[in-house]
This record gives sequence, C-alpha cells and structure tokens, in this order.
Amino acid sequence: MSHKLYNMSFSSVYPHYVKKAERKGRTEQEVIEIIHWLTGYSEQELRDELDKETTVEDFFNEAPQMNSARTIITGVICGVRVEDIEEPLMQEIRYLDKLIDELAKGKAMSKILRTNA
Repeated sequence: MSHKLYNMSFSSVYPHYVKKAERKGRTEQEVIEIIHWLTGYSEQELRDELDKETTVEDFFNEAPQMNSARTIITGVICGVRVEDIEEPLMQEIRYLDKLIDELAKGKAMSKILRTNA
C-alpha cells in the first residue's frame, strides 16, 4: 500500500521537525542527532539527502543503518500506537515522529535515544 507521504521529499518534511523542536527550545543539532541515531545518516549524508530532495520512502529504505533499538520505541503518535503499525515504512516514519515529539516535550536526549546514560 502506497501513501502520498512516501513520495514527498524528505527535505519538505525536515523543516517541520526542526521547527517543532525549536518552538520548544530545542535545536536543529538535536534533530540531526536523533535522525543519525535512528537511520545512521551522518550530518553530511543527511544534508546531501536534503539537497537531492530524496523521497521519504527512499530516505528510510536507503538509510545507512537503521538502529535495531528503534523497536523499543512505544507510545501514541497521530492517534496510533507506533508499536502496532503494521506497514513497515509507515512505522519507520512514525518512529521518527515519536522521537521528535519526545524532544519537543523536553525529554533528555539519553531517554530519547534509549541509552542507559
């Protein structure tokens, strides 16, 4: 099943993540750190993908290294429990949405990134 979000460029979605974080006193650098943790993209690789206007689908499907710990992300985003989303790509997108939501809610980076620190 295809979703229109999949064909949007990641560069059209990214500013919304940054804006959501910055409205709550967080930084773009923290957004970049979250994306790196989730997908394995370095900051330069992320910038390259933004410049290329890579689709959301390709951004996730071609990610260097999806973090295996992402499966412990739970909770509700857009009215749906992320752990219950059956469509794999939509679940990846919602994992990122959930992490950005936690950032905007003031959670510590160690908790957002599911580390023991």
